[in-house]
Amino acid sequence: MELRLRSPQDCIGDFTYNFYWQHKGDLLRPEDTIPSQSGTSVTYEDVVYALKNGHTVRIKGDVGKRLGTSMGVSLRYFGGSGCEIADTGAIIVDGNAGAYLGMSMLAGAIYVRGTVREPLGNVVQVHSDLSGYKKFVSISWLLHNREEAHLCEPNEMRGDELILRDGILRCTVGARLRTHATIRICGDTGLSVGILMRKGRVIVEGSAGMNAGVRLMGGEICILGDAAEFLGVEMRRGRIFVRGKCSGYVGVNMQGGSIICRSGTKALAHEAPLNADDIKMLADFGISGILALSYRKYVKKST
Repeated sequence: MELRLRSPQDCIGDFTYNFYWQHKGDLLRPEDTIPSQSGTSVTYEDVVYALKNGHTVRIKGDVGKRLGTSMGVSLRYFGGSGCEIADTGAIIVDGNAGAYLGMSMLAGAIYVRGTVREPLGNVVQVHSDLSGYKKFVSISWLLHNREEAHLCEPNEMRGDELILRDGILRCTVGARLRTHATIRICGDTGLSVGILMRKGRVIVEGSAGMNAGVRLMGGEICILGDAAEFLGVEMRRGRIFVRGKCSGYVGVNMQGGSIICRSGTKALAHEAPLNADDIKMLADFGISGILALSYRKYVKKST
């Protein structure tokens, strides 16, 4: 499939259709023709259908934001399984790409000839099999299929740990991760780190943006800097630790799991005592003895 764009357009290859369940078609409809095409009349749905069936979508021209959001996910809202679509196709962009490329992406590949604007999504650059193009794959997919990883420096894989040290700001890192692996971010991270993660561990050596650990389903997120608003919103299982400061609205609608952060945090959750495993985790990050007394644990509110 090929489409030609006269101007950049957002949400191409977005499997959520810009979170259709929230706007119900007010922002875009799957059957809408993507605007600003020249000689083609491809719809948003056409692109997603092609990718789901393992085809390549080639875009001539620049693209806007949110290219390939949740690409490779069989979304439950649309009758899917919630799992990875193993044979997801590829997007090739003969131009530049806007911010948030590959948000919550799980499978497939995105190739870009030009520049890619930060922040990125849940993607990392690997060595490209197409000359002249940068190739991006899902971080979660790479860890699920690590024998196929060919990372570009300075990022590297050490055993079960993926180390991201390229300084690129990313959002939704570790989205839907379901393997016992570690992602170490050597710096800050953007929105929704660890969203819908089921297993594994994300260590953020800097600070995290809003919605860290949103709808966490398992595993662990350790933020060694500060965390922005809405930490652990609607989390179900797992553990979140913040060594630095937390902004407001911590644990909104929390359903399970635990959040460990400094005392004095304004949390919308129930305070509970630290257990032996929590204390060990704090010690692993240099917090022990009297310092550990300055941290609190929050769990689901009693009903």
